[in-house]
Amino acid sequence: CMSWRSESIWIEFIVGSRKTSNFCWAFILFFGSLGNLIPLFPSQQIVFFPQGIVMSFYGIAGLFISSYLWCTIFWNGFPGKNRRIFLRFLMKDIQSIRIEVKEGIYARRVLYMEIRDQGAVPLTRTDENLTPREIEQKAAELAYFLRVPVEVF
Repeated sequence: CMSWRSESIWIEFIVGSRKTSNFCWAFILFFGSLGNLIPLFPSQQIVFFPQGIVMSFYGIAGLFISSYLWCTIFWNGFPGKNRRIFLRFLMKDIQSIRIEVKEGIYARRVLYMEIRDQGAVPLTRTDENLTPREIEQKAAELAYFLRVPVEVF
């Protein structure tokens, strides 16, 4: 990830959909769906008619989901001109930068910007898995830039 900032503008680029986990899920779903489409071809092993219909349904659903994943991997996100999100807030409405930390098996560290009367805006992806040092550094830089405090939850 690269970022750019000046005295009054901060631009943060977010990683797209070309991640190892998306490639793995796309392959697994594609090949798994092909195995579930066996009832569409003549087979002596599947005699029970409803079982073949259910397997066909799962195969077709798997093809749709894997196609969706392959499209997002190919476009590195979603197609079209509206792929960027611009957030604009008045500086006086930004109350703080909040770090939410959940440790354990499913550790999660998320950075939020608290906006008066609008709640919290997430600034990092939930699956980004930043180290504690990285998220603290990012929060400190952003809080310094915005001149607001950092809160840890």
